[in-house]
Amino acid sequence: MDLSNLSPAKGATQKKKRLGRGVGSGRGGHSSTRGTKGQSSRSGSKNRPLWFEGGQMPLHRRVPKFGFTNPFPTEYSIVNISRIARLVAEGVLDADAPITPQVLEDAGAVRSAERVKVLGDGAISDAVEVEAHAFSSSAARKIEDAGGTTTTLE
Repeated sequence: MDLSNLSPAKGATQKKKRLGRGVGSGRGGHSSTRGTKGQSSRSGSKNRPLWFEGGQMPLHRRVPKFGFTNPFPTEYSIVNISRIARLVAEGVLDADAPITPQVLEDAGAVRSAERVKVLGDGAISDAVEVEAHAFSSSAARKIEDAGGTTTTLE
């Protein structure tokens, strides 16, 4: 026996029934198994776009469209003062030297030093000099209450 002698088992294959070839074909004479009427019985009914919802009001028309989304937002790398305080306590950051965005990036506190904003989550007890592009009001207040200074960069 070799590959040239192989064939499917008896009864395993059947001829394909041809649709739309009259009542005698055994497959729905006039409707060709599509049922009667409706969109799916028509030719070209399968060529609908993926977002088509069958005549239902489409999603992009159902959702509200008010408000404004700025296409060019100013995105900051953020760091909380609790993180700065922890890095100073661990000795990663020097409390006597100014803490700049580049120093924060080198310490792994922010991903990018391009634009850094300091947020006020947590507490700080060390008097540190922090330079950043933006500060939340609570962060600036907490740093200055601890005896430190804040410098806003351009």
